[in-house]
Amino acid sequence: MPEKTSGKFTDASGTKLYYEVLNPQGRITVAFFNGVMASVNSWSAQAALFARLGFRVVLHDFKGQLLSDKPDCAYSFADHAESALQLFAWIGVQKPHIVGTSYGGEIALRLAMDYPDLPASISVIDSAASLDERGRAFIQEWRRLALAGDAERFFRAMLPTIYGEQYLAANRELLERKALAMRSLDASWLTAQVRLYDAFFDGVEMESGLSAVCCPALVVCGEDDVLKTPEQSRRIARAITGAEFVMIPDCGHVTILERPDALNSVLLGFITKHSGDVIFA
Repeated sequence: MPEKTSGKFTDASGTKLYYEVLNPQGRITVAFFNGVMASVNSWSAQAALFARLGFRVVLHDFKGQLLSDKPDCAYSFADHAESALQLFAWIGVQKPHIVGTSYGGEIALRLAMDYPDLPASISVIDSAASLDERGRAFIQEWRRLALAGDAERFFRAMLPTIYGEQYLAANRELLERKALAMRSLDASWLTAQVRLYDAFFDGVEMESGLSAVCCPALVVCGEDDVLKTPEQSRRIARAITGAEFVMIPDCGHVTILERPDALNSVLLGFITKHSGDVIFA
């Protein structure tokens, strides 16, 4: 197994962020940015592959997520991007390839806009640079359910909005176990989810600034994503000069779990192409 280091990093605001680094001696870094309800282990299929192939892999939970601090304050994509920048500097990461899904993809866009010299590339999966009325309604409902304080009910209610039909049908037992496991979450997780959702309303309107993204960009979406639709991904790709666009068939919003093999092939090809040299042994 690849070597792993982990711990807590304190950003400039005093927030402790949980992080992991796989294959710390790797010369080329791939950093994975979580979806809003996710944690570092959500990337297991991608992180294991890239570490095995010699990349240094960096993962962390944003503030408000499962393993990091959950301060009682407003969260924003810009703040998350700045904290990630500080984490990279502390670890000694330069020119990372950034891969983000959903909320994490939007933070990747924000980082590439605010710090254009930092990323070697960005890969944005199932994300949006603007909030349409359907997405607004979904997030408002998630917010209402989170405020109700029942994590299991919250998880069951949001399932149809994020997973595709094939994944739901094939993984009933797994999703049932996950729903029951939600009972063990501390109440602070749901409270922090509300703050994370509020960041959508305050900061997701980024389409007009996407022309500032100057690194290579890959935009990926699930064909059956109803939360952040393929058209929203196409809009991102059209707004970034030279961006590549890939749609994964038979897949909903959570491509990293629903179609990991197809996604890994796309990510590996794109990132290797923009890594500058061959690192495979």
